[in-house]
Amino acid sequence: MNPDALRKATPEEQFEEVTRGTVDIQVAEELKKKLQRSYDTGKPLVIKAGFDPSRPDLHLGHSLLLTRMRRFQDFGHTVVFLIGDFTGLIGDPTGRNATRPALTRDEVKANAETYKQQVFKVLDEGRTQVRFNSTWLDALGTEGMIRLASRYSVQRMLERDDFKKRFRDNVSISIHEFLYPLLQGYDSVALKSDVELGATDQLFNLLVGRQLMKEEGLEPQVIMTGPILEGLNAKLVDGKIVGDKMSKSLDNYVGVSEPPETMFGKLMSITDDLMWRYMELLSSKPLREVAEMKAKVQAGELHPMTVKKDFAREIATRFHGEEGGQKAVSVWDTTMGKKDAPQQNLELIEVSLAGAEKLPLFKLLPETKLVASATKAREAIAQGSVRVNGEKVMDLKAELGAGEYTVQVGKAKTDKPNAVRLKIS
Repeated sequence: MNPDALRKATPEEQFEEVTRGTVDIQVAEELKKKLQRSYDTGKPLVIKAGFDPSRPDLHLGHSLLLTRMRRFQDFGHTVVFLIGDFTGLIGDPTGRNATRPALTRDEVKANAETYKQQVFKVLDEGRTQVRFNSTWLDALGTEGMIRLASRYSVQRMLERDDFKKRFRDNVSISIHEFLYPLLQGYDSVALKSDVELGATDQLFNLLVGRQLMKEEGLEPQVIMTGPILEGLNAKLVDGKIVGDKMSKSLDNYVGVSEPPETMFGKLMSITDDLMWRYMELLSSKPLREVAEMKAKVQAGELHPMTVKKDFAREIATRFHGEEGGQKAVSVWDTTMGKKDAPQQNLELIEVSLAGAEKLPLFKLLPETKLVASATKAREAIAQGSVRVNGEKVMDLKAELGAGEYTVQVGKAKTDKPNAVRLKIS
């Protein structure tokens, strides 16, 4: 327990940071009261997040929970990294359209060890409690399991979207799958958690824990669900980031065990819009600082490439240390950086939005004098000859909003730059 850490930020400031990027809070006012009580008494909150060791390798999508846990941890609260070695034998049915194959205890144990090696790249190992739910679930016994199963009806279980869909489609649901949310809920009873974190698709399971705590006469946990992180190829469509979730099978991921230069390069490939989304969810920078940087970019006072490099270095450093982060930057600057247009002495072209929110790239290119017409601009885009801030653009519908960009057509040249700085306001 660290009372000083608990009081380094007000309850209001803590609430703002720990809830950033949250999809749902049940219940926000309860969380505010818990934070205030902790601040007043010097007693940390117990923050629980469970991980079933069903896969040995984690990516940045999995690290969303870890990042939120670290924010609580930095404010002095007790973080419990719960490894579901018992529930892993069942397999979480969440989002599944078929029964998940059960793991053996040896497989669960091996994956759990891999998890432990990876999570402390985000969490402070000295301030993290690692627990295994077999500690209390093994001890529950047959009688305890039957009593626990009596708490919920089949009708209530079928309120879950995935169970409901499988039942409607006549897809098999095994009885043991109904036990999973009950066992996860019992974890909260055993740990007396103040807050449980999870992804949006875990909401049903988390609510079960809240209900079981009420029935046991315990103060119910606050539930906080976060988003599912979009993959590297997600884009802004109609004001919303759209794309498949980060997944190894879709090859749109950043693995937490990948080399720092690989992580850095992948993050440099994302769009500027996705960069702000990732920063909100993953960066350790305060939300207000991120908002200030975004305002400066929109005002043309800060280049988005500078922000992106800083963010990519932050993530590479988080998982590989300062030396790894510096190596990633050096590799980028000496390899990929050479492919970008020269940044020095580029002509500045200013274009007005004239009341529009964004302008089509093919209409902007003739303004830069890099192409002779909109027709030539379309041809260059279709051929993959156009780069904006070092990123190849091949979408004929691409648009640019307010900000400053480096626009390049064709391969970079050192004698006669075929690039300009484009300021849109």
